[in-house]
Amino acid sequence: QVQLEEGGGGWAQPGGSLRLTCGASARASNRFAMAWFRQVPGSDRTFVSGINWGTGGTFYAESVRGRFTLSRDTAQNTMYLQMNSLKPEDTGVYYCATVGRQFATRTTMSVLASWDTWGQGTQVTVSS
Repeated sequence: QVQLEEGGGGWAQPGGSLRLTCGASARASNRFAMAWFRQVPGSDRTFVSGINWGTGGTFYAESVRGRFTLSRDTAQNTMYLQMNSLKPEDTGVYYCATVGRQFATRTTMSVLASWDTWGQGTQVTVSS
């Protein structure tokens, strides 16, 4: 089973930037999708952004649209989340996820139970 490893978390001031990475231990098939979810204490993980690996099609939560950019490197089996104009409400543990299917809509991609493989998470803190 593929394993995921996140990196790039840390601290940033409001308005700052961070880039998260998610590397897969095995070649990501074109039939796969990958995504980022965020979790804060006392809440479930919520969808941030996702990508259909084969087409490169991306989806974003409304709260991050226009500020975050998701991309992939198929040769490196790595997904990147460029986070700009960060806000305190972006704070949380960011988890990378993957599943052996693709998604047609953001709504279906946002369902937590749709994903079967998770990374360990990386902390992002936005504060002044």
